[in-house]
Amino acid sequence: MAVASSWTSRLGFILASAGSAVGLGAIWKFPYLAGNNGGSVFLLSYLLFTFTVGVAMLISEYVVGRAGRAGPIGSLTKVAGKGWKIFGAIGVLTAFLILCFYSCVGGWCIKYFIDALFGNGLASNADELNKNFGNFVSNGVVAYLYQLVFLAINAWIVSRGVQKGIERLAKVLMPVLFVLMLILIVRGLTLPGAIQGLEYLFKPNFSAFTTEAVFNAMGFTFFSLSLGAAVMVTYAGYLSEKVNLVSSTAWIAFLAILSAVLGGLMVMPAVFAFNLSPTAGPGLTFVTMPAIFSQMPFGAFFAALFYFCLVVAAITSSISMLEAVVAAVLTSRGTDNRSIITWIITAAAALIGLFCTLSFGSLADFKIFGKNVFDLLDFLTSNVGMPISEIGFSLVAAWIAWEVTAKQLASVKPVNKTLLWVIRIGIGVLAPLLIITVVLTGIF
Repeated sequence: MAVASSWTSRLGFILASAGSAVGLGAIWKFPYLAGNNGGSVFLLSYLLFTFTVGVAMLISEYVVGRAGRAGPIGSLTKVAGKGWKIFGAIGVLTAFLILCFYSCVGGWCIKYFIDALFGNGLASNADELNKNFGNFVSNGVVAYLYQLVFLAINAWIVSRGVQKGIERLAKVLMPVLFVLMLILIVRGLTLPGAIQGLEYLFKPNFSAFTTEAVFNAMGFTFFSLSLGAAVMVTYAGYLSEKVNLVSSTAWIAFLAILSAVLGGLMVMPAVFAFNLSPTAGPGLTFVTMPAIFSQMPFGAFFAALFYFCLVVAAITSSISMLEAVVAAVLTSRGTDNRSIITWIITAAAALIGLFCTLSFGSLADFKIFGKNVFDLLDFLTSNVGMPISEIGFSLVAAWIAWEVTAKQLASVKPVNKTLLWVIRIGIGVLAPLLIITVVLTGIF
């Protein structure tokens, strides 16, 4: 059974796809990676990888998804044959497992947003903030309740369908997200010492740019475009044949890059203005930023804006993961009972997500291969599931069903033969090489 849903406009598709790519990583991961890997040199590498191999990988998922219109598994079966559906299944499983642990962090964002609304949780003492964060995440009951709220919001949106749920949300929340980020950027840039944050992000630092930095840029390209998690192939299945895939893909890549750069501008100037550590990684979000807001005039207001941005970024990303799983189940079972399927999948994610939440509390000492449940799912999805799934789509789009790919790319207007050749090399040669490189560097 083909997917019956569809986007009402090209804009809805672009904003929803960009929303999937704009996760929490854009706000804390990009600033940290850029600053520690050569500043603007890292940024240029990221731009290069994204607008070449990244776009090629996006195209591979889009052409299969729109040609098949049957979810991640069904589309691969239609386009390439039954033997290839395993890559779609791996992508769906990956999306589900990401949702299980990602919802933990989504719950944390909601908690910090609520605290900021009531003027709580802000302190200038880093030790106190670390202690507060540790006490919260180790309290299984409280942390799990916030996780359930986050999952319920996702389920409500996805259960309403593609047009009334996902697309309508994307058209509202994505512009709101960018506006709020700009407000926070302007406020941060007006702080004394903020210029050091700009230098940290954008000043070339060739001594910090190493081979490892190149690998980090590759990995962030993969991460920032939401590749290999059955999301983009699902979204493409709802797309009209009248939409130009090449230009749409370029827009999505541009918005993903823009959000990462804005995330860096939103965080780093303020971090340097208050002489705090820019290398705190995840702690940047829940420890460093509250310390900044506690010292800033109208800090509670700006803290609420910041954490609302985080909640929006988390939701626009997580609903795409839930939708990928829902679409796969709907097409494989031949049913259109979206609401029931959505809530069943959400309940399953909540069950496994409980163990992820308890990884920071009562199950902190429970290890599998030296990792707690949260870290294990993070590792498996990033280093195994996403790369394997994406290699399958790349091989199908470039070699197994190239005629389908060429037809999809030229559905609106003819594509230059040279450009087609470049795209094919990008999908079928450069993309697999990038994926293998990212996997090997992630493991070793």
